[in-house]
Amino acid sequence: MDLATIAGIAAAVASLVLGFTFDGGSVTALLQPTAALIVLGGTLGATLTSVSLRDFFGIIRYIGVSMRNRQRSPLDVIDTLVELAATARREGILALEDRAADASDPFLQKGIQLVVDGVDPELVKNMLEIELAYIEERHESAARIFELAGGFAPTMGIIGTVMGLVHVLSDLSNVDALGPQIATAFTATLYGVATANVFWLPIANKLRRQHQAERLIYEIVMEGVLSIQAGENPKILDQKLRAFLAPSVRQHNPEKAGDAGVETAKA
Repeated sequence: MDLATIAGIAAAVASLVLGFTFDGGSVTALLQPTAALIVLGGTLGATLTSVSLRDFFGIIRYIGVSMRNRQRSPLDVIDTLVELAATARREGILALEDRAADASDPFLQKGIQLVVDGVDPELVKNMLEIELAYIEERHESAARIFELAGGFAPTMGIIGTVMGLVHVLSDLSNVDALGPQIATAFTATLYGVATANVFWLPIANKLRRQHQAERLIYEIVMEGVLSIQAGENPKILDQKLRAFLAPSVRQHNPEKAGDAGVETAKA
């Protein structure tokens, strides 16, 4: 479980609610089912119109992905590749066939199998690049759904507020009730802006960050597979693959390994 996602959303919501109550506001004033229906329903409807039905129904699964911390350590991947290189150098490329079948990573499994099958190195590289491009597009489409929702939510909030004001202004007979009714109308704008910036857009950013870290793994695997096929020395391969990482994470450190992709981007 990625506590950063859950803690971040909880902290943002708590800060907004506490800030409102510290200024004398009542929490019950923020609970407006009608505004919530307009904003949430309108946002989901507009998002559904913009994407495929299959992608839309993946929203729940994507939220779960953003809250899980399943990132592999790039150092563990490098160790596996160096071990495979040593096996290939000692026993030959064909000795990797059983290892390829046992690999838990489909990308690594495919790369090693191509090498074992004797596919031309340039073709191996092209096929892995195509596979990586497909993975990248799939991950980007998931993040794009939340980015679209984050763009629609504030607009739906404004629409809800305008609808509320139309209702209020259609009956001005009770002047004393105008203030509370207008405040209720503006709750829709609050819902729209808050959900966009506390939930939709942060989830999109988290999915992209997870992809960035995963892409680093795939790039290391691709370079490692091609180097194994070329028969490179395992020690040299180890040094070359660690060059993908920031200097601070090139040694085994459980606390830093999970952020290797981010640190590499900053380096």
